[in-house]
Amino acid sequence: MAERKTGFDVVVLGHGIAGLSAAVSAMQQGAKVAVLERAPAEESGGCTRYTEAFLRMKSETELADDFDEEMAEVAGANPDKVMVDEMTAAPQTWPSVVRAMSVADPEYLAAFSREAVPTIQWLKTFGVRFYPTRLPQLTIHTPMVVPSGGGAALLEALAQAATEGGVQFFYETTGRRLIEDDDGSVAGLQAVGRHNRRVDFLARSVVLASGGFEGSREMLARYAGPGSINIRPVARGAHYNRGEGIRMAFDIGAATCGDFGKYHSTPVDERSGRTEAKVLIFPFGIVVNQLGRRFADEGSGADYNNYDRICHAIQGQPNGIGYAIFDAKIEDIPNYASAILTDQPPIRADSLAAMAQRIGVPAIALEETVRAFNAACRPGEFAPSRADGLRTIGLEPPKSNWARAIEKPPFIAYPLIPSGIITFGGVKTNAMAEVLNADGDAIPGLYAAGAMVGVYHRRYPAATSVLRGATFGRIAGINAAAQRG
Repeated sequence: MAERKTGFDVVVLGHGIAGLSAAVSAMQQGAKVAVLERAPAEESGGCTRYTEAFLRMKSETELADDFDEEMAEVAGANPDKVMVDEMTAAPQTWPSVVRAMSVADPEYLAAFSREAVPTIQWLKTFGVRFYPTRLPQLTIHTPMVVPSGGGAALLEALAQAATEGGVQFFYETTGRRLIEDDDGSVAGLQAVGRHNRRVDFLARSVVLASGGFEGSREMLARYAGPGSINIRPVARGAHYNRGEGIRMAFDIGAATCGDFGKYHSTPVDERSGRTEAKVLIFPFGIVVNQLGRRFADEGSGADYNNYDRICHAIQGQPNGIGYAIFDAKIEDIPNYASAILTDQPPIRADSLAAMAQRIGVPAIALEETVRAFNAACRPGEFAPSRADGLRTIGLEPPKSNWARAIEKPPFIAYPLIPSGIITFGGVKTNAMAEVLNADGDAIPGLYAAGAMVGVYHRRYPAATSVLRGATFGRIAGINAAAQRG
């Protein structure tokens, strides 16, 4: 017989920025709230606990100038233009086929843009402080805002407010399936605790905020495709993100949204166990696989998505590994070490043959690869702070920027693998954070926020994930609380 937990107005699945924002905002509306979290208390918070929490804002009161444009560009991929045009009419006139389209609709995007700054001001009421900064990448200079103390500080502030307000936390408790009434309304959530002990949480509404599926080998294989076994969750918290929230919503007919075949990633040092052991200098060298061959354009652009592109390419290589190789000219780049976050030293060698031996690739192949690359390089101005157009000629794959010969010893190398930071595919919600079914109707009593809500297609607009989680978590909590009574 399952244990039953009753008397809750709102049950929130997930303890990250989206879940805690939902819990606290629902609590502030007078709701009795339970938060379920599969991790133990000391490791709770998913990816939020480990991130710097960059926010795409010029200041704590202004979004970045390109915010709306960037979000609109990633809202869909080759959608039916006639159906998209229908979204310019009032939402209540949209036919079901339009409401359920796997694109983030204009109302959702408008709500994000409209409510993001008020959400930051709301977070400040809990003692969180924000300051301007820049991403730790040498070629990207977009201003950002971060909370002092990163994502962990956001969690600490919200958890304290939740505890003081009477929110109940249930750790080491994993969501299994949604509980529905006879009329199709969500009436709670079935979970399992330690030792496979079943616990049913009954409530008037449920907020799903349990993240993506970075920690699910099965879902990564299904959606991200061949070589996905080579993707490592970027931080310990991502190992807890196994997609249960997405699957349980699908089980009761939720609509899909987002690009299931893509994920946000940065290359990390294969040897390191450190959180986000990023090596972001790869555009200034070459990257070879275990056969000693180049396989991608390392310098495809001075944009954030160059990291995704190299990781997706590494994913498909033998054993999912690439070796970033540089010569002594890397020392010419000011502050290059600031873009190396691994705790492991570089592999060093005085010759390419010695380097090949140390990284375990065929020496003849590596020497041939470097010889062909060097021959394709041309004189020109090298400018590491921007896309300099210093490209190779007649080489496949090309290198579009920062192409300098690899010839001056000593040589250094880092073994790189793709990290799993954010998966793109998930459920579809409307601007009120209500989960929509496959016909575009809201599923009564069910809300969702954060990374389990699909929106991104093809690429990730930097520094929007935490902001989206907080914004729609807050919206979800307010609307879920309104279901009580």
